Amino acid sequence: MKGRVALVTGGGRGIGREAALLLAAAGARVMITARSEAELKSVGTEYVAADLGTPEGCARAVTETEGRLGPIDLLVVNHGIGSAHERLIWEQSPEVWRETMRINLDGPFELARLTVGGMCARGFGRVVFTSSTAGEKAERAGSAYSASKHGLIGLARAVAQDAGPFGVTSNAVLPGWVRTAMAERSAATEAQRRGITVEQVWRERAALYPPNRVLEPIEVAQVIAFLCSEAAGGVNGEAITVALGGLW
Repeated sequence: MKGRVALVTGGGRGIGREAALLLAAAGARVMITARSEAELKSVGTEYVAADLGTPEGCARAVTETEGRLGPIDLLVVNHGIGSAHERLIWEQSPEVWRETMRINLDGPFELARLTVGGMCARGFGRVVFTSSTAGEKAERAGSAYSASKHGLIGLARAVAQDAGPFGVTSNAVLPGWVRTAMAERSAATEAQRRGITVEQVWRERAALYPPNRVLEPIEVAQVIAFLCSEAAGGVNGEAITVALGGLW
């Protein structure tokens, strides 16, 4: 991985931050991007603040990376919006649906569209999308999130078919519950709705998995880093669950 150029979205915290640090430790030249410049600054890699829910923001992230570091070899699409604000389908706001798709699916499409052609021309590339276990099993009151994460798996597999003949792989990782800032917001919303504590919500989430705990961001990041490596050349078009053996 030494000398490879990596663009990691949602890189200011959680899974994205850990993935960026692992790639950098393996010798990659890493650019991270997200909306919060303050979070990006704290990571210690190259960064660019951009709204990845817009074509312009995606283009800015790609252009800045290529201008400062060189052509992109590794694309980790990790940014996203959660489901804490969603409602049952008959109460769901069309605006929530559109916003979720804009960030969770339109942005990843733009990033892949802008980078994968160059990878194919150079004969090497790795693309990893962060989906969710909700990408295969829908959650209640989460129509937009579930649909977008299902869509990410389809996008990863479509890229794999298009780019596979050129030495480029594309895969999705599907984490279970990870104690990230986004998951904390959903826990707070659920706790308020049910009249329980946030810690009770997390205890219930931990009980979904045989080890009776939730994931750490680094555990997902390690799978992402492997999929970006030379060693993962035989893995393409896969949806890899990282969920401690849980059934959901």
